[in-house]
Amino acid sequence: MLRGLRPRLMAAFLLLTVLGAVGAAGASYATARTLLLEDAQDNFMNPLVKDVRDYAPRLTVPPAQEDLDGFGTYLRGSAVVIYQNLRSAQGPDPSFIPAEMREMLRTSGTILWQRRTDLTEPYVVVGIPLVREDGTPTGVEVWALQYLRGPQAAIDSFSTAAWVGVSLVLPLALGLALFTARGVLRPVRRLGTAARALGSGRLDTRVDDRGSDELADLARTFNRAAEQLEASQAASRRFVADVSHELRTPLTAMNAVTAVLDEDADTLPPDTAVAARLVSAETRKLTRLVNDLMEISRFDEGRNLLELDDWDIGTAVRDTLAARGWTTSVEAFLPEGVVARVDRRRLDVIVANLVGNALKHGGVPVHVTVRPGVIEVADHGPGIPPDALPHIFDRFYKADTARSRSEGSGLGLAIAWENARLHGGTIEAANAPSGGAVFTLRLPWQPSPPTASARPRSSPEPKPPRSPHTR
Repeated sequence: MLRGLRPRLMAAFLLLTVLGAVGAAGASYATARTLLLEDAQDNFMNPLVKDVRDYAPRLTVPPAQEDLDGFGTYLRGSAVVIYQNLRSAQGPDPSFIPAEMREMLRTSGTILWQRRTDLTEPYVVVGIPLVREDGTPTGVEVWALQYLRGPQAAIDSFSTAAWVGVSLVLPLALGLALFTARGVLRPVRRLGTAARALGSGRLDTRVDDRGSDELADLARTFNRAAEQLEASQAASRRFVADVSHELRTPLTAMNAVTAVLDEDADTLPPDTAVAARLVSAETRKLTRLVNDLMEISRFDEGRNLLELDDWDIGTAVRDTLAARGWTTSVEAFLPEGVVARVDRRRLDVIVANLVGNALKHGGVPVHVTVRPGVIEVADHGPGIPPDALPHIFDRFYKADTARSRSEGSGLGLAIAWENARLHGGTIEAANAPSGGAVFTLRLPWQPSPPTASARPRSSPEPKPPRSPHTR
């Protein structure tokens, strides 16, 4: 069974071409065969009929043996003359005459002919009755046989040439099928590529919609849909950015108030203290969510810029772990001398999100390994469900729906992925064969020895710990 539009188009084109070629060759063969046989038959019959008609007035009826022999001699031995049980001495043996033809000749009184193939070679049989002037038969019959080996040889040659022509059409038809299928499927492939790009989030994707055929109309429909999606996403992003900015000011005041409540919680009545701590915790969660939304908005608007410098990656990762108090819960292999040109603050965000995610949803121990161009974070938890792997870096995605009210916003891995992409790198998520999840950060790296500009430790201190976001 053919799968795919291209092989089906090629098969249909080949089939139509071959059927057309076979039909044309068959029609040409049938026409040529008829013309060749009729020409050979006429060249044989016409002179014979003329000779019979010329000699008929001289024949005595009923004829004697001598009359039949004279008639046969006049016909130059190409035919045999028969009257009842007599036959001329000249001419072929009458055994070639089909019984049904002879019976039909006696009753019809008209010239009969038939092409036959029951002998070793094809031949034509001609029967000519002699009739009186009033149209009554005399009983005298002239029968002739003519082999068609010459015309048959020409017919066979023509048949061979026709089949050779059909076989030569096949590669030409295949080439035309490939060319036609490529021309038809090129815009379809462009649409498929554009659809995949649109599905991956590149809403500025457009396709060439020139033309007036159905594919051009489909391309225009695709472009209109992409424009509407882009406009809708832009409106959604503006809404998120505006809401985040509007929430930031009251949250700043709320954080100041909750900080005071936290300090005085021990002096408050028990129920009031519990409520104060709950408000404080929820306010911090909301603040982290708003900060993450603003960060995502900056990525969407293209306002996040890199401040690149040469950094010792092992030292930078060690600073990130130390700033968050993770040095005792994380086993790190951080060799010195692995230098890369990165944005120190954004690298801190990436590592913090990956390690925090492993600590919260994986299993200890968590391993962090630095190699040239690679930072790997592995845990010993249950791993990531296979159906969640393709979506693990999607915004607001949580692999476990039961954690919909967890501390994470569902944006941490998305922010880490965006920061890696901003560096020209990638983050890959997978499950280790021995169990647990493995996140691999790959950054552009060129080997070079540490220099004065390759700072062993970061000058600016890493920002306060961000939330270890959910998967």
